[in-house]
Amino acid sequence: MDRMLYTAMSGAKNAMDQQSVVSNNLSNVTTTGFRAQLQVARSVPVQGDALLATRTSAVTTTPGSDFAQGPVEYTGRTLDVAMQGDAWMAVQADDGTETYTRRGDLQIDSDGVLLSVGRPVLGDGGPIAIPQGAQVSMGADGTISAIPQGVGPEALVEVGRIKLVTPENGALTRGEDGLFRALPNEEGLPGALPADENAKLISGALEGSNVSAVDAMVSMIDVARRYDMQMKVLSTADENAQRANGILSIQG
Repeated sequence: MDRMLYTAMSGAKNAMDQQSVVSNNLSNVTTTGFRAQLQVARSVPVQGDALLATRTSAVTTTPGSDFAQGPVEYTGRTLDVAMQGDAWMAVQADDGTETYTRRGDLQIDSDGVLLSVGRPVLGDGGPIAIPQGAQVSMGADGTISAIPQGVGPEALVEVGRIKLVTPENGALTRGEDGLFRALPNEEGLPGALPADENAKLISGALEGSNVSAVDAMVSMIDVARRYDMQMKVLSTADENAQRANGILSIQG
C-alpha cells in the first residue's frame, strides 16, 4: 500500500513543480527577450534498510531553458535592440557580476547610464554612459554613437560599444533574478564570457518571448489533469487501506 502512496505522492509533487514552471512561462509570454523554462523529472529509487529498492519517487531536476529565438518586431525606436542569432548582451547584476540577457528595450537614466530593465549595460570598460540629451544611434556591432545636444551631425562621437557574447552550446544558467550567467569556473565563482567581435544586433527592433501562449495553456491543462489523477490514486489507496483494516478487524 505504501508503494502506491510513494508513487502518487511524488507524482503529485512533480505536477505542482511543473505547474509553477508553466505558470511562470505563461506570465512572461509578452516579456521582451524571455526564454521559456523547461522542467524535467526523473525516477529515483528510495533507499532504505531493505536489500532491494522497492520504492521509487519522481524527482524534479534543475529546470533548463529553451534558447530558441523569439519573433523579432521592428519598433523604429533608437534604443530598442534585438540580438541576432545566439548573441547575448552583457549587463551588470545587482551584486556587480556580469550577466547576460536578450532583453533589448534600453533606457537612459538621469545620470546618462544605459540600462536594461534598471541594470547597467556593459561595454568594453564597464557600464556605458551617454551624454544627456544626445541623439543616439547604434551600429550592428553594438557601437553606440551620439551627437551632443545643441551641435550638428559633424560632432558625432563614439561613446561605447555594447558587449555582445556568444555562449557555446547555450552554456548559460538562469538565476533567480531572471538573468543568465556563465557556468562557474573551477573555483566555483561566476565567470565572464569573452566578447564576440562577430556578434550582431538589430537596432530599432525587439525580440519577443519564445513562449507559445497556446502551448503553455495546453501544458497547464495537461499538468492539472495529471495532478488530479495522482490525487485520485491517493484517495484510492486510503480507501483500500480502510477496507483492509476492516477485514482484519473482522477476522480478529
